[in-house]
Amino acid sequence: MNFVEELRWRGMLHDIMPGTEDLLKKGMVSGYIGFDPTADSLHVGSLAQIMTLIHFQRAGHKPYALVGGATGMVGDPSGKSAERNLLSEEDLQHNLNGIKGQLEKFLDFETGDNSAQMVNNYDWFKGFDFLNFIRDVGKHITVNYMMAKDSVKKRLEGETGMSFTEFSYQLVQGYDFYYLWKNNNCALQMGGSDQWGNIVTGTELIRRKGRGEAFALTTQLIKKSDGTKFGKSEGGNIWLDPAKTSPYQFYQFWLNTGDDDAKSYIRIFTLFDKETIEAIEAEHDAAPHLRTLQKALAKDITLRVHGEPGFLKAIKSTEFLFGNTGIEFLSELNDDEVLAIFSGVPNFTISTAELEAGVPVTDLLAAKTTIFPSKGEAKKMIQGGGVAINKEKVGTPDDAYKTGNLINNKYLVVQKGKRNYFLIVTE
Repeated sequence: MNFVEELRWRGMLHDIMPGTEDLLKKGMVSGYIGFDPTADSLHVGSLAQIMTLIHFQRAGHKPYALVGGATGMVGDPSGKSAERNLLSEEDLQHNLNGIKGQLEKFLDFETGDNSAQMVNNYDWFKGFDFLNFIRDVGKHITVNYMMAKDSVKKRLEGETGMSFTEFSYQLVQGYDFYYLWKNNNCALQMGGSDQWGNIVTGTELIRRKGRGEAFALTTQLIKKSDGTKFGKSEGGNIWLDPAKTSPYQFYQFWLNTGDDDAKSYIRIFTLFDKETIEAIEAEHDAAPHLRTLQKALAKDITLRVHGEPGFLKAIKSTEFLFGNTGIEFLSELNDDEVLAIFSGVPNFTISTAELEAGVPVTDLLAAKTTIFPSKGEAKKMIQGGGVAINKEKVGTPDDAYKTGNLINNKYLVVQKGKRNYFLIVTE
């Protein structure tokens, strides 16, 4: 497998330093990508870089995943990001453990010479004092050189300017490459296209300080066809951790992808070969309403991130809302998973004490909640057979519901018609 050609046909390659392809053809190359340890989970925004490392390893090369422990302890040097807070050493280690567990689902850490390896830049920066850093690193990367990088120049000349911390932060990222080149034989750094300047700073430091040669490769930044940011939903980030984003929510994120985006994403985020992808696209184009492309995409990614149990749970959750899966399925889920299924669905609360005595169904639907605007409308729809609670049609407007009707001792699931769901939660 040719690593660069693999990225090219998948539409992932953005830029590559001259000589990189020749290097990769000579034999096994060690290369790395950096990940931000600001949380104990990666999100789908990190998946493109994870896939890059997967292809790198599948091509016979050795992947390093660098987590920025030192930079994580600094936080966001610009002070603008609420997601990149200053981390304690304890929090950092917790995050590192979570990230490594996720990377182990994708990369092989026990496959011989090209086994994946995770490294933490805190390990080499914790004993590096400021004066030594300036002496050993700063003198090799001048302000004039950094100014030649457009991103730095714009920040320095902008209204807010660039703080010394931000300037040093970019030097730190360049030194990471130098350190891994010197100590781990890493000759290649990869990353998103927005990291090109930082990567090239590292190659320049290797050239000036180490009298050596190193290379750079960047991938396309993932964007949605409508120009909006990839990897976000109304609820925020789509995480790889099922405790943060349930398998159902994760599956739905990919299932709801538009056709144009799905054709791009299936190349970037799956390991299907070109012939398989083209066959899926042809089947999809013949009957777009069946969403064959989205289903193949969502299944593949959900299986690799959450395993078969998570995928089956996502399918059952989908069928529960849009198919014929019975109410007993909810007993298999914990509270977070139940609420995840009904995220975006109107939720109402009612006290357990009220239900213990029994609440007439019309009161439940039009007084205790606003599922119906009036008891009269609730009564009319019940008589027409259009209301179900816990997947069973309400028999008459005189029915009452008690705590014994609760699912998981906590929930009542109301359907108005077939597709309009409401969740009543006791407290």
